[in-house]
Amino acid sequence: MLRYTRKGNWMEIITPKKWEGKTIEAIFRTEWEVPRKLTHLFRMEHKVLVNGNRANWNLPLVIRDKVLIELFAEEEENSIPAFIYDVQVLYEDDHVIVFNKPPYMNTHPNDDNDINTLVNAAHYYVQSKGENSSVRQIHRLDRDTSGAILFAKHALAGAILDRMLEKREIKRTYLAIVHDHLKKEKGTISEPIGRDRHHPTKRRVSATGQDAKTHYQVLKEDKSNCYVKCWLETGRTHQIRVHFSHIGHPLVGDKLYGGKPLFKRQALHAAKLEFTHPITDEVIISYAPFIDQPPIFKGIDVYTL
Repeated sequence: MLRYTRKGNWMEIITPKKWEGKTIEAIFRTEWEVPRKLTHLFRMEHKVLVNGNRANWNLPLVIRDKVLIELFAEEEENSIPAFIYDVQVLYEDDHVIVFNKPPYMNTHPNDDNDINTLVNAAHYYVQSKGENSSVRQIHRLDRDTSGAILFAKHALAGAILDRMLEKREIKRTYLAIVHDHLKKEKGTISEPIGRDRHHPTKRRVSATGQDAKTHYQVLKEDKSNCYVKCWLETGRTHQIRVHFSHIGHPLVGDKLYGGKPLFKRQALHAAKLEFTHPITDEVIISYAPFIDQPPIFKGIDVYTL
């Protein structure tokens, strides 16, 4: 675990053993895999100091060198309006926030008039704390899907988490209720997903689509439905909804993909989020309690998933 101290706008790290002999350039480009453009910005704007001086990006560090990185400076005012909404926080530190997204809320604006979104609520949240950081979503959830969603609080954390998401190093576990009983208690649905040419927002299994893989495990059954734990190797739009519809078990409430409207929304909840912290290397696990009223997912403890 990498330890740091926050000092105003700066993060201070006393060079640990694993950084010994590495350059600042190597830490940004190899250790953290920060994109070239952002790395260049940190270098040109002198946002890294070593022992109180502007960093020599090509000079190897030695144990106990004091590295300061400017991460928390006030950013230029952004154009995203705040949405006054008391969104539940599942985890937060100087670098990341995990929110519990409610259903019936878009993750991000789809047009200039769409301001009642989680992104807007996140901006309100940080502003209400007196912070001026421009929070950045790392992934998204469908409008009617609830649960854990990850945001970065500064550009460096955002870049590292984007890379982790691309490399499938952020694990998301979902809970779904599907129609009828599945033949297998455990399984994998591996079918490519592409756009439906006949519908502007719908997706479908398509031979020319992007590869998509959904693992599942049945948790319990009632008279006519299954409660299913799902985890993804890919993050395609509507992936769980498309895959279960394709095998003849659409999600309850998912009218777009053939589900019966027993609930006002599709029965899908992002119950658990696991990732390695972008700065400290600590393993973070966040569980998202159910927030539907009346409840949809009955008899399931998310903390056991």
